[in-house]
Amino acid sequence: MLHVPGPPRRLARSIAIAVALALAAAVGGWLLLWQDPPPPQAAEAGPDPMERAVSQALQQAPPQVQPPMQPAPAPDPQPPPAQPEPTVDEENAGIKAFPPPGTKPIKAGIIVPDGYVLPAGYVRHIQTTDDGEELPPILMFHPDYQPLDAQGRPLPLPPDRVVPPEMAPAGMPVKLLALPGPK
Repeated sequence: MLHVPGPPRRLARSIAIAVALALAAAVGGWLLLWQDPPPPQAAEAGPDPMERAVSQALQQAPPQVQPPMQPAPAPDPQPPPAQPEPTVDEENAGIKAFPPPGTKPIKAGIIVPDGYVLPAGYVRHIQTTDDGEELPPILMFHPDYQPLDAQGRPLPLPPDRVVPPEMAPAGMPVKLLALPGPK
């Protein structure tokens, strides 16, 4: 009667073979790492032509003449003024650097429609309420822009640079932002 090994013996034999293969691969890799590297083939062919040309040029070059050393300038009799130390405003540091709720009022102005291409000199001003709600952008004059009248004289601008309805660009729909009430 022929004896066929059972599943536990097959499993043990498979594990033993896998461990032996892994051990052989590790030993072979270790031996390859500690082997001396083969000599470079370039050494057999002789010196590099570029190296030869550079060394010949260096041998033929005339010696460089160093200019005479100049004496170091005398130190200034007065030391430079001390720079003031930067100060930290303890009252406005950390979270106190941001304005408290309700201290920066929302600006009312003309709502800029989505996709509307603004002419030169105008910008979208995006605002957020104290609760974090983003409001539609309003139209403002660019800080570097100064509109001129027909005679080329500068027009007076509002101090907050918010564009009033009478100064809106031609063809822009005029819809004013309704200010949100307190919550």
